[in-house]
Amino acid sequence: MQRRGYLAAVGTATAATLAGCSSLLSSFDDDPCAGEDCHIGMSRTEFHPDVYEVSVGDTVVWQNTSEADHTVTAYGDLIPEDAEYFASGGYESQTAAYEAWDDRGGRLGTRDTYEHTFEVPGSYEYFCIPHEGAEMIGEIVVSE
Repeated sequence: MQRRGYLAAVGTATAATLAGCSSLLSSFDDDPCAGEDCHIGMSRTEFHPDVYEVSVGDTVVWQNTSEADHTVTAYGDLIPEDAEYFASGGYESQTAAYEAWDDRGGRLGTRDTYEHTFEVPGSYEYFCIPHEGAEMIGEIVVSE
């Protein structure tokens, strides 16, 4: 009889523990923007997806789907030569975005969005300033 009581208690505790994990597990979805008004989500140290393909003239929307602060910041040397530079906060260069981050400029808080329209075909590499060391890097591939 004691064994049944023990097994029932362990089963109940396990079920209660797993029930609390459902929101944690949802933060590991491969597509945090599914059903949302965004194309690229941000986890703690990753863009999801990390490579996104669009056509010339398309607008891409990033959304911070995590609890950490993030930025969307283009690598100035890793975008097409004739392309407009982009960064959350509206900075005109990678250097300006770095300098602004000292005062949290360009910060995207939880659920904040940033969007950019791509007018020039090519590959655009971008990153998150506070998580660059963790290799939070993404790429937009724009075709005609």
